[in-house]
Amino acid sequence: MENKEPKFEVLHMNPQNTNSVLVSVGSDAVIFDAWGRAQDWEKLLSERNLNLKAVFSTHGHSDHISAAPDLAAKYDIPWYLNHKDEDLIMWGNPLLEYFEMPRINSDYKKPEDLSEGILTILPGIDMQVIETPGHSAGGVSFYFPDYGILLTGDTLFRDSFGRYDLPGGNPKELKKSISKIYNMNLPNETYVVHGHGIDSTIDILKKQNPYFVSHNCCCDSGCCCGEESHKCHCHECE
Repeated sequence: MENKEPKFEVLHMNPQNTNSVLVSVGSDAVIFDAWGRAQDWEKLLSERNLNLKAVFSTHGHSDHISAAPDLAAKYDIPWYLNHKDEDLIMWGNPLLEYFEMPRINSDYKKPEDLSEGILTILPGIDMQVIETPGHSAGGVSFYFPDYGILLTGDTLFRDSFGRYDLPGGNPKELKKSISKIYNMNLPNETYVVHGHGIDSTIDILKKQNPYFVSHNCCCDSGCCCGEESHKCHCHECE
């Protein structure tokens, strides 16, 4: 009898760099942040007799999407990415060359837009998509309320946060996104998978990550100075 219990796995495909996540129910599966070579994923799926149904990306940097276009094309399945990060797909090819990985061709299968809301990704598995820009313009995080699992991509790491000096990065937006996750008041035992590095929990983040706090800027609710082109001078936004 086929096992219908959902299974969440953090995988490190070669060359090991990114935390990819494989979620499966029975023989159906989806991949989050499909790093690595498409043929390696194809081999793994074949060995496990898994039917790939979709690929999801937390953001458009090449170390999180390298295998996504080819997998989407080969299996004729949707690849989901927030539209604000589409310009990053081809931009990231130099990084793939650095890792001696195949470049993404210009005729890649286009991703479908991924915006905030609730999605059923596999039978019995509902996922909350949380828009968390800052590391990139279209960054998102994924929360599975029934399983107590949060995927943050590069928005948040165990003891730090993602860089914001790449195209689409914005430090103020990143702080707001981190605050957004903090203010969700997720259970302390929530298991957190980051885009890179060691996994954590909400409790560990609260204790070990000094940036995992609620950030409330006075300018978020409007400035009282009356200047139309006011530049925020709040020290929290600098």
